[in-house]
Amino acid sequence: MNETRPAEIIVRKADTAHVEAIAAFNVAMAKETEERELDAERVRRGVAAVMANRQLGFYLVAEREGEVCGCLMITNEWSDWRNGQFWWIQSVYVTPRHRGFGVYRKLYQEVMRRALDDGSVCGVRLYVERANTVAQQVYRKLGMHESGYLVYESPLPAQ
Repeated sequence: MNETRPAEIIVRKADTAHVEAIAAFNVAMAKETEERELDAERVRRGVAAVMANRQLGFYLVAEREGEVCGCLMITNEWSDWRNGQFWWIQSVYVTPRHRGFGVYRKLYQEVMRRALDDGSVCGVRLYVERANTVAQQVYRKLGMHESGYLVYESPLPAQ
């Protein structure tokens, strides 16, 4: 009997070599989830800024079958109530051909491992579009739940 093993998913911290792929993923994600057209060059500069300044956050990338197939970004929020950092998962993307193979699960597991190892992280959060029910199901399957908070914003003009 000839069994085919699923392709291994490798997750690691992104570096500057991943800027172009992550920026392309962010543009694709905005189009898919919010039908928004982003300025690709502006997004590339935004990703590069995170790579250059750890205080802004960091990215993890997933590789499967020898290609970068997913990513997410972690940003920090200080909680004076808990005297610790919340890590926010943002900019989640898995390429269409790699969906359904556990890529996001591996990214999430790596986030949780790093958060526990860090010692200053008191929780991991994310926000999701109300209409993105597929992503919401994935998050619930991993043990995440709605926090009870609504997110409000006051957008400022682009700089």
